[in-house]
Amino acid sequence: MKRFLLLAVALCAAFVPLTADNLSLEDLTRGVYSARGISGVRPLNDGERYSQLSPDARQIIARSFRTGEQTDVLFDVSNTKGDVHLDHISGYIMSPDEQTILIETDRHGIYRHSYTATYYIYTVRNRTLVPLSDGGPQEQPAFSQDGTMIAFVRQNNLFLVKLLFNNSESQVTKDGEFNKVINGKPDWVNEEEFSFARAFTFNADGTMLVWIRYDETAVPEFAFPLYRGTHPSRDEFAAHPGAYTYKYPMAGETNATVSVHSFDIKSHRIQKMKLPLDEDGYVPRIFATSDPERILVLTQNRHQDRLDIYAANPRSTECKLLVRDQVEKYITEEPYKNLQVLDNGFVLMSERSGFNHLYLYDMNGSLKRTLTSGNYVVKAFYGYNAATGECYFAGNQEGPQYQAVYRVDAKGNAVKLSQQQGTNNATFSKNFKYFMNVYSNITTPPVTTLNDAKGKVMRTLEDNASLNAKLSTLNLSKPEFFTFRTGEGVELNGYMVKPADFNASKRYPVVMYQYSGPGSQQVLDSWYAGNMGGCLYEHYLTQQGFICVCVDGRGTGGRGAAFEKQTYQNLGLLEAKDQVETALYLGSLPYIDKDRIAIWGWSYGGFMTLMSMTEGRGVFAAGVAVAPVTNYRFYDSIYTERFMRTPKENGTGYDCNPMTRAAQLQGKLLICHGTADDNVHYRNTAEMAEALVQADKPFHQLVYTNRNHSIYGGNTRLHLYKSITRWFQDMLR
Repeated sequence: MKRFLLLAVALCAAFVPLTADNLSLEDLTRGVYSARGISGVRPLNDGERYSQLSPDARQIIARSFRTGEQTDVLFDVSNTKGDVHLDHISGYIMSPDEQTILIETDRHGIYRHSYTATYYIYTVRNRTLVPLSDGGPQEQPAFSQDGTMIAFVRQNNLFLVKLLFNNSESQVTKDGEFNKVINGKPDWVNEEEFSFARAFTFNADGTMLVWIRYDETAVPEFAFPLYRGTHPSRDEFAAHPGAYTYKYPMAGETNATVSVHSFDIKSHRIQKMKLPLDEDGYVPRIFATSDPERILVLTQNRHQDRLDIYAANPRSTECKLLVRDQVEKYITEEPYKNLQVLDNGFVLMSERSGFNHLYLYDMNGSLKRTLTSGNYVVKAFYGYNAATGECYFAGNQEGPQYQAVYRVDAKGNAVKLSQQQGTNNATFSKNFKYFMNVYSNITTPPVTTLNDAKGKVMRTLEDNASLNAKLSTLNLSKPEFFTFRTGEGVELNGYMVKPADFNASKRYPVVMYQYSGPGSQQVLDSWYAGNMGGCLYEHYLTQQGFICVCVDGRGTGGRGAAFEKQTYQNLGLLEAKDQVETALYLGSLPYIDKDRIAIWGWSYGGFMTLMSMTEGRGVFAAGVAVAPVTNYRFYDSIYTERFMRTPKENGTGYDCNPMTRAAQLQGKLLICHGTADDNVHYRNTAEMAEALVQADKPFHQLVYTNRNHSIYGGNTRLHLYKSITRWFQDMLR
């Protein structure tokens, strides 16, 4: 769920008003003044350049990593040969040798990571452009290592195109069917919770194709209604509403049966890999290696406290266990999202020490070296230079709210490469001679620079000077970071945004915003802190006379496994206590009115709003829960069981939820939800409403027609934020 919050932030990030001195919700939700960035950067093989789409999406440009200057045009819609003529493109995929480019057009989203598109094959040498396939839109195409073949998914089946044979197309699998069998791409829950959309790979010499197969026949279906609506209008439902039905396994229910298969491209033989996978286990990733007889297959048990890495031979189908990483309670998403395969080994991220760190293995599964160590969290892994033994990563050595870019040498000595304290993210050239750094802090919009191997800034590509100039016309206070200790002795981090004309002799109402989900962080020294970039929605609320506060409670990230995993099997219990403790602490401050404190949040934050308002101590005068989970029995299997196990194993943990605590609700409550939310179903709000009705508790709810978990489209986002703001204004008078 936290990733939907990131989408909400992205849609509303970094706004400033049309008029000086005051923010407006119209400006905030329209995104007229969003921060500028350098997007779509892809390092090229020569180590000196990167590619990106031109702003008008008509060209693919190559630029120097040293100067940022354009060095070449790799593709131009107005300069191609053939019968295909394009106006613009939506993306591209380069072959390993960069001599062929798949040009993407007409993208249509399916779920969070998946989409269909129409692709064209562009040959760099002669500028010819031809369709990849005439059989309909494709999904997730990928090149073989030698660039002579392309595989893709269409309608749940795998297809193969051979470029050396006049782009001849063949169908690899034929059993794919919607809501039954999927080949080469994950089902909804695996895509959502393991964060990937392509589930196939070629082996090193291009003789075999290997994929994950999902049989979801036995998975329960879920359906939600669809209405005509507007923006967009679904005219097919003008007379009668329709519905979308898909497979959605809830906690404890049957998941798709997962298996791994190989296809011999020459003989056309399909085989099932002899993978020692639990009957209800997962395969969150597969990776090709430099050895044609080795595919790395990652598996997890259903409890998700064990990650196994197998070397699978696609021809013999034999699988050998290389590494078993078993940790207490659960394994997060980070290991399989950050695993990198090298020529002679791989780098694995693990919390085995209690903190997220990097470990180097050879291809036989022997640990060669611990790359990083210490009481800090590795936040991102950028790469390992086998020639020098150096490792590049982002970590929070400076504190939980910070992120810097580091290099660690072969002896374990770490050097900080980023220049300024705040939040830094890097993209390295393939030879590690340069990196593009994006820096921000809670008051500074993103600054994108090109840096040499020692971190020296060679050029600033984007400093958001125009946005800074507009922000300077506003009368904004500076958010303040703070730490306090709860009544249970837990030290928590937070930030506070005060009105620009703050008067310590006055007593202010407070709006608390939080997310609180496992491993998440909101208290960050980043431009993207707050509900919108630069805490600008919080600043807007301060202009209405509120103080705004955000605190990361127990279960959140950045402080190691012990702090994060305290909430295991009891989601919501400790987190709600910490938000209540935050309100009690704030109420003890002389400039805060303890009787006028509100709380709100989205997704997990909506769940936490409800849990906090039903905690029993009655510290919140009002709250807003947007798209909340109200009972984790209603949420998907992979996410929920990672933190809760199954309802059968942990009934007591599941029974502690907002619905069972409805009679304890204190404060004025507003619940907002979209009817077409495929992630946190509207069912959650419907059932919570019934629980509140039967408990004779007054509340209000807003329902957004045909809107998904992010609740946007047309005037929707503005209406939502106006409603939230008005709720605080009316209830905290």
